[in-house]
Amino acid sequence: MQNYQHILALEFAIKEINENSRILPNITLGIHISNSYFMGRWIYLASMELLSTKERFIPNYKCHLKDNVITVIAGHNAFIAQFMSNILSIYKIPQLMYGSTAEIDDNIQAAFFRQLFPNEDLQIMGLIQLLLHFQWKWIGLIVQNPKKGKSFIQNKLEKFSKKGICFDFMEEMPMESVINNIEIQLNSYVLLYKAIMRSTANVVIIYGESDNMVFLRIVPFGSEYEEMPMKRKDKVWVMPAQMEFTSVPFQRHRSLDFIHGALSLAVSSKEILGFKKFIQMRKPSSEEEDSLTRVFWENAFECSFPNAGLNEDSNNQCTGEESLETLPESVIESSITGHSYSIYNAVYAVAHALQAMLSSKSRKRGNIWELSQQSWQCWRNGYFDKRGELPTGFDVINWVTFPNQSFHRIKIGNIAPVTLHENLLTIFAEEIIWPPMFNQVQPFSMCNPPCSSGWSKIKIEGKPFCCYDCLKCPKGKISNKTDADDCFPCSEDQYPNKAHNLCIPKHITFLSHEEPLGISLTAIASIFSFISVMVLGIFIKHQDTPIVKANNRNLTYILLIALLLSFLCTLLFIGQPDQVKCLMQQTSFGIIFSVALSCILGKTVIVVLAFMATKPGSKMRKWVGKGLANAIVLSCSLTQFSICAVWLAISPPFPDSDMHSMAEEIVLECKEGSTTMFYTVLGFLGFLTAVSFSVAFLARKLPDSFNEAKFITFSMLVFCSVWISFVPTYLSTKGKYMVAVEIFSILASAAGLLGCIFSPKCYIIILRPDLNRKEQLMKK
Repeated sequence: MQNYQHILALEFAIKEINENSRILPNITLGIHISNSYFMGRWIYLASMELLSTKERFIPNYKCHLKDNVITVIAGHNAFIAQFMSNILSIYKIPQLMYGSTAEIDDNIQAAFFRQLFPNEDLQIMGLIQLLLHFQWKWIGLIVQNPKKGKSFIQNKLEKFSKKGICFDFMEEMPMESVINNIEIQLNSYVLLYKAIMRSTANVVIIYGESDNMVFLRIVPFGSEYEEMPMKRKDKVWVMPAQMEFTSVPFQRHRSLDFIHGALSLAVSSKEILGFKKFIQMRKPSSEEEDSLTRVFWENAFECSFPNAGLNEDSNNQCTGEESLETLPESVIESSITGHSYSIYNAVYAVAHALQAMLSSKSRKRGNIWELSQQSWQCWRNGYFDKRGELPTGFDVINWVTFPNQSFHRIKIGNIAPVTLHENLLTIFAEEIIWPPMFNQVQPFSMCNPPCSSGWSKIKIEGKPFCCYDCLKCPKGKISNKTDADDCFPCSEDQYPNKAHNLCIPKHITFLSHEEPLGISLTAIASIFSFISVMVLGIFIKHQDTPIVKANNRNLTYILLIALLLSFLCTLLFIGQPDQVKCLMQQTSFGIIFSVALSCILGKTVIVVLAFMATKPGSKMRKWVGKGLANAIVLSCSLTQFSICAVWLAISPPFPDSDMHSMAEEIVLECKEGSTTMFYTVLGFLGFLTAVSFSVAFLARKLPDSFNEAKFITFSMLVFCSVWISFVPTYLSTKGKYMVAVEIFSILASAAGLLGCIFSPKCYIIILRPDLNRKEQLMKK
């Protein structure tokens, strides 16, 4: 019944053109309406009738010039074009399709075929963008039987997959059957109903045509035919533009709530001035040519006209004065539909093309028959593109139903007629009315909840790609969007927050004088420096006493000065690194400690030689003296100095930023430059330490003045213990704490030497001066 509006749109356009003398003066357009009944043989029959004399079916023989066919407007099912074009293209009769259609591959047929329905690929991309706009990626799909048109699954499904959309189920509409066994048909709908209701997808695409709407209306009532009915769930139906509302008389009292909240596309249209009034004023005529109106009238108002073949005493007689305005939209829509609008435009396209053709031939004599034979030329320019399609887009429609069998189709957006554009869709989602179950909240239709930012998707084996688990981003990586395919690292100067969904700038850090650790180390270095100065002062003040003069007084002074400088050099490690500090840190440490260790080595060697020289006949007497000790100190110090000089010359240390050791910090530090030279300096210090410790250990029991050999041995034991424990501790710390460990090791080792070697002597000098006598030394 709904398709009756298509006929009214055709009549209204013909009426306007015939009443307009500026378009086709002296020419009256007429119409001939045929019904294909959705069957191939009836389409062939209707096509052949156009080539025959009226009421005399003799194909290719036509004697009435006034009945010549200028153009055929057909629709709305896709398969009609395939059958119709086989006949009409032979006679060069232009054909306009106002519904969707398969592409015509034959070049001869395509020359006479034009399509008022927008590009099919545009519609597919529009549907995909509509789904993606609402993040619907887990979809159900119902398609028409492939025998009635091009298979959607074979040719269009891949486009959805490429955009990340997959299908929970794919079903075909049951085929219409003329068999008497209605049970088979009902079983087909029950199975389809179960597939829909069991699906976890809340969105179902119905990709069919208008006649499929009749069968779609049966699906929601499938539960009525089950022994154990399944609970009905609301679904958001998504339909293409070729699926206009259509019903049959026995469905008129069925509820329409199944399409409440549905979304569909429609050929872009606008209201035609006067068309609504034309529908409302429509009345049935007694003329034979208007039999379609009488049939519609009887079905719409459930009445019958007086007829010899019917019972004239029927209680429900049609008067012809019934008003179409009182009918619900489920019977006939008062607002023009997309298909009707296309038919209206098709008639005007024919009229303007015919007008242009007549103007070009006005200087040449001819008749109507000649014009009809050349009418196919009028489609080559103007209205259609090179594909034979009318370049127009789609409207996005939201269906709202009411209990009185009425519904409104509300325009909520559109799809622009630009096939290569990435953003075809414009939509006003806040105006959409959703199905009742969703409580006016946008429905969720995904296989699983989306992965929030800070997580990434991980595939589930054996399930479609739309189904996945979520995996927390690993340490050092983030994802800043929903459903991220993978996590990515932050830039070097940033680090992830706890949620792993944002990169935060790292803060710059170094061992500062202002922080507690820096203040503590500075205070310790200052205290030990002061103690070193005090000890040096004590020794200088008592320089003539036996305990100071013993074991080379000058080496003692040099050792104390070296220990003082060792404490002070730690201050170079505190504060923001710069070029000067980096050049001096390791080199000053290496040279100063070399001097200190060489002094200890010299003092120990003198003890050993002094003991050996006391033996009768010993030749070691000539080696005992200040010259040997000075030579040891000078040679060791110059060796380390030379190594440091080469280091500074070829690849000196430099200030740098460590962005990787600490997750949330950029550590300002001094890089060694040449790693080889750095370890050479440390290696030489280790060599001096090993030699000094070995010699001191061998001399620990020798009779020495005030037992200095034992004190040196113990001090070297402390020194070695500090630096052996330094290695694992240094390697296990990061950032500024590595510098703190090195400072602490320098202070601890220097303090060990100062305390172990000089504290016993200071004790005697200050507290036990009675022991600081030559007699005591001789006794030793």
